[in-house]
Amino acid sequence: MQISKTFQKIRVTAGYVFTVLFLIFCRPTAPLLIAGVSIAVVGLIIRAWACGHLRKIRELDVSGPYGYTRNPLYFGSFLITVGFGIASGVWWLGLIAVVFFVGIYWPVMNVEAVELEKVIGSDYRDFMANVPVFIPRLTRWKKSDRRFDFQLYLKNGEYNAAIGVLAAALILLIKAYYLGSL
Repeated sequence: MQISKTFQKIRVTAGYVFTVLFLIFCRPTAPLLIAGVSIAVVGLIIRAWACGHLRKIRELDVSGPYGYTRNPLYFGSFLITVGFGIASGVWWLGLIAVVFFVGIYWPVMNVEAVELEKVIGSDYRDFMANVPVFIPRLTRWKKSDRRFDFQLYLKNGEYNAAIGVLAAALILLIKAYYLGSL
């Protein structure tokens, strides 16, 4: 449990370090950029949708994407990771990105589940029994009257992820141009 807590604390910093190494070694091409960035944008949309519903441990979130997966933010981040792994043009870099993601975020998801179960109790156990931890189910678990809240999206700071994806895509585009692969 202590190692999982450590991963929880270092995940953002480790992500920045990996991003720098990723940008140094990547070799993007136009077709891979289009495919990869498209997948990353889908992940970004899922994250944005989740942040417009996320109330951070105060109550059980079952609205929006939380009716399909317990961890839509991490699922969206995974799609962003896979997308940029594809866009990198280097298979081993994409593989390392996915392994890095799973190695950091799987323990974090487990720690968060334990914390949520302590705070929310039986409602969370029911949620766990019906909603997959990561890969979304095909149908929504429960109907909810909550709608996407743009103010909540802003409060949760999710626009930073959009800025990061845009910046990374632009850097890959510039690198592809200078490598002559556009």
